Amino acid sequence: MADEAEILDELRRLRASVPQLTGALAASVDGLVLAADTPGVEPEGVAALTAAALGVAVRLADATGQGELRELLVRGVYGYVATYAAGESAVLTLLAQDRVNVGRLHLEGRRTAARIGESVDAAAQENAAAAKEAAAARRKTGVTASAAKKNESTPLPKLPPLPPLPARPARAPTDNTRAATES
Repeated sequence: MADEAEILDELRRLRASVPQLTGALAASVDGLVLAADTPGVEPEGVAALTAAALGVAVRLADATGQGELRELLVRGVYGYVATYAAGESAVLTLLAQDRVNVGRLHLEGRRTAARIGESVDAAAQENAAAAKEAAAARRKTGVTASAAKKNESTPLPKLPPLPPLPARPARAPTDNTRAATES
């Protein structure tokens, strides 16, 4: 995965270039936050909702023959939520005031999404290459993946058994019944 600090720098540069932005976050298409600059808004919730909206938008674009989804724009009474594809596995979501110049929002949002997408995709390719190399090394040494995982984990120390609990003292029986003539 790309460096969070690098992505956060991109988000902050974007917010500086479009003053009407009230928040920006990069997330995986599964809804996991990669980096966020969203004062007053819970980034995990926005990322999860973005993933859900993205799923619906992808199906809508496909069902109507519009091709691969590139962006999603929602306009509310108080402003905009814009989501842009950022490479193969990430999205950029922007929160903006109602008075934002939407053309500028799209221009800067698309550029930033492209840079974040390049960074995230490059990191994913590096991780995939490292995993292939590790698998090849295990095959070369005859170690299977499950055996390698067993060797990576440290066994827990054996703890002595717990002492038995002390016996509870017997309680004296109580008479909580009422006589039939009481009441």
